Amino acid sequence: MDNRLNRIRKEMNALRVEMLRAEDEIRNLVNHDRDCTASAQRLMAMRVQMSTLVREWTHLGGIAHLPTIEERLKERRGPSTRLRIRYARPLRDAKRRVLLARA
Repeated sequence: MDNRLNRIRKEMNALRVEMLRAEDEIRNLVNHDRDCTASAQRLMAMRVQMSTLVREWTHLGGIAHLPTIEERLKERRGPSTRLRIRYARPLRDAKRRVLLARA
């Protein structure tokens, strides 16, 4: 069973690489105003194959959570991790207080 899961996972990784190459090819063809129908159809076939592999993988017990786009966007909108800068009062105000205290 584990061997089948690993085989499917490796096929999915290889298919992802092929899909990225096909997407790059489509972008290149579109940028040069050329017909990308064949590449787009190949990419759609790869997507069908990927969904079949994912379905089989989860059926065999693959338990990794595959987040949706909405879930990924929600993760990135968390609280800001930047440090907030606290500005000190200007030095001249402190000097005025010292001068007023002496008077």
